[in-house]
Amino acid sequence: MIDLYSAKTPNGQKIHIMLEEAGLAYKVIWVNISKGDQFKPAFLKISPNNKIPAIVDHDGPDGESIALFESGAILMYLAEKTGRFLPTEPRARIEVLTWLFFQMGNVGPMLGQAHHFRAYAPERIPYAVDRYTNEAGRIYGILDHRLAVHQYLAGDYSIADMATFPWIRLHERQGQDMADFPNLKRWFDTIAARPAVAKDMERLKDVAGKFDEESWSSLFGAEQYKRR
Repeated sequence: MIDLYSAKTPNGQKIHIMLEEAGLAYKVIWVNISKGDQFKPAFLKISPNNKIPAIVDHDGPDGESIALFESGAILMYLAEKTGRFLPTEPRARIEVLTWLFFQMGNVGPMLGQAHHFRAYAPERIPYAVDRYTNEAGRIYGILDHRLAVHQYLAGDYSIADMATFPWIRLHERQGQDMADFPNLKRWFDTIAARPAVAKDMERLKDVAGKFDEESWSSLFGAEQYKRR
């Protein structure tokens, strides 16, 4: 059994998808990041960076429990545990890891900044909005170009696709029109129709909204940056 510590975010959805696709038994433990659950000592022992997702696999290596944080590391661990969605052949494996790390280093951070300055920031900063909206468009263009000649990002459907899909799901919040990226839209619609993905699409719907003082502090303010 795997304990999944999650929230309604793109990074959380990545692991929901992988667990469902792999058919692994898991239990979701929702972490209310607006109320500061991520700072509780028990959670910090599992995820020292106070971020979701995190997992505890009670049937880890050598039969011992193991805790992991960082979504990319979790995806790689689960792929290697099950022997699925990450090839063993060196060239194919490198392709998957390249696009997985593209998501970790570019798609997530840059699109996350677009979310923040377009939907969450307490004041509108035109330079920041333009900067990250344009960067989101640049990244969409890279993905669209890749998918013009590949069905999936790295050969067969893989953890690279699972990592990227949840961020593209929020394209409207990033100021992007999927009609401008037909290859990316084809890929997105194909993945959205997979039963393992469709199962969690509604319950993981992330709606931007206004924050009270407590939630703002936990997500973006003093509580987030307190030394622990």
